[in-house]
Amino acid sequence: MFKRLIVVALALTISGSLSAQEKKRKAYKPDIPGFFLIDFGLNSVFSSPQYFTKGFWGSRTLNLYYHYPVPIGNSKFSYNPGGGFSFERFKLTNNYTLPQQIQADGYFDLINPNTLAAFSNASFKKSMIVSNYFDIMPLEFRFDTNPKDVSRSFNVAIGGRVGVLMESHTKIKYSENGVNGVYKDKQLHGLNQFRYGAYTRIGIGNFNFFGFYNISPYFAPNKGPAATIMNTMTIGISLNGL
Repeated sequence: MFKRLIVVALALTISGSLSAQEKKRKAYKPDIPGFFLIDFGLNSVFSSPQYFTKGFWGSRTLNLYYHYPVPIGNSKFSYNPGGGFSFERFKLTNNYTLPQQIQADGYFDLINPNTLAAFSNASFKKSMIVSNYFDIMPLEFRFDTNPKDVSRSFNVAIGGRVGVLMESHTKIKYSENGVNGVYKDKQLHGLNQFRYGAYTRIGIGNFNFFGFYNISPYFAPNKGPAATIMNTMTIGISLNGL
């Protein structure tokens, strides 16, 4: 009987200790204002240059953003400035790529990698153009049908985005003499180092559809393939929390 009491007492002590620790952890949980957004979207292009044959699933974007909502009086509208990182890539199905150096015509024209001496005997599996940005959204206005319970509210948002290019590179996956390899060339390749555009979101609670349109061209003026003015757009889904 005594042993049973000891076991029960120990069990209650351990349970109480765990409960106290759980309460302590909850008490120190940070209360972060605002909310985080994770966007996943597919990229499309307008007025693409010759040989820019974009793949569907391989041309995608991942955005990691944070927004801080500011209610506008007692209305159903709010002002939501934000910022974060955007990881964008385009897959070229014909395996063309951007050259290491500017071409004789003064542009970064798309080239067949077979013309490069390093890949004269290689077969190619994938070619990508990768650009990573730091973005800020200084203007976003959002409407919620129920601002007091946004997790169940229908919402619509419109805003503007500006960003700077942090890093860019081309990536080629190839096979040569039975050996697989990956080649990366990290440089600007004539990409625009500054971008700006508009976007919209629509959804319910933590789930949204979004569309971003970049008014600024993807390549810098008179730098991209054949000096083509190519604009891009991303459409996808987003989840937000916290």
